[in-house]
Amino acid sequence: MENGLVTAAEEKSVKPLGFLRNKGTNNFSARVITVNGKITAEQTACLAEAAKLYGNGVVTLTTRQTIECQGVPFDKIEEFRAFIAKAGLETGGTGSKVRPVVSCKGTTCQYGLIDSFAVSQEIHERFYKGYRQVRLPHKFKIAVGGCPNNCVKPDLNDIGIIGQLVPEFDEDSCNGCKKCSVEASCPIGAAKLVDGMLEIDRDKCNNCGHCVGKCHFDSVTEGTRGYKIYIGGRWGKSTVTGRPLSKIFPTKEEALDTIEKAILLFREQGKTGERFSQTIARLGFEYVEKELLEGDIMSRKQQILDAELHLTGGATC
Repeated sequence: MENGLVTAAEEKSVKPLGFLRNKGTNNFSARVITVNGKITAEQTACLAEAAKLYGNGVVTLTTRQTIECQGVPFDKIEEFRAFIAKAGLETGGTGSKVRPVVSCKGTTCQYGLIDSFAVSQEIHERFYKGYRQVRLPHKFKIAVGGCPNNCVKPDLNDIGIIGQLVPEFDEDSCNGCKKCSVEASCPIGAAKLVDGMLEIDRDKCNNCGHCVGKCHFDSVTEGTRGYKIYIGGRWGKSTVTGRPLSKIFPTKEEALDTIEKAILLFREQGKTGERFSQTIARLGFEYVEKELLEGDIMSRKQQILDAELHLTGGATC
């Protein structure tokens, strides 16, 4: 320290560890990663004890489902990290890298179409942990929503996943009931009776699955379950709504592989300081979509990871 104050170099040295300076003080907020927004009772107790032992006793929740313990002195940072590590917790989540994933509670929610906690944990291990040493042009945020209710706003993240249930409609089984239970169950008006017969507007349908099983004559049954992926969303100083890829991905593996392709494309073709949305705007959505769905970027994976790129900062947004 200089004159009793933490230096700028010291402040910078602990930011990658997830310690953010409390303005006007020598103390820091410790950003604790929750993996998918879910921690155990034992971990909660550990954080409460750590906040009392090393901080000011205050625990705050961030908008992206991490936890911050405030008021940790600079010289207590390593002790704090060692203490919470005993409960399987760690700090981090900063920098021009893949950021901690945000998940809705689709696993336990009545509307959930996918196991969002499990998917988010796999994304955490594969991309947050697996790509932790990979520098990107800017931060890269991922969100997982269990259904089209979009509670975690997947389309406002660099990558957003939304659970899908595409209804299967058998026209021959439709009796054209005067009061259609399928039409009544559709929350967005995509299913309507037209000239006495049910029609589903596929352009309007968001694949929420509310209509599945509602027909008394089984004209609407469960079709494809899968994952919809939005790319290029951004929330912050300027907002961009992400656009969906044209494909519904039928398996988790295919969806996660597409996320990896997006990260690699961003590292390879993004300019230092720009968000993924800006890269997409510069390259063109159609080009990026083709690269993600049909391109051979995975064949260049090691070459892209080994390249010396984005070694300096300079965010443009």
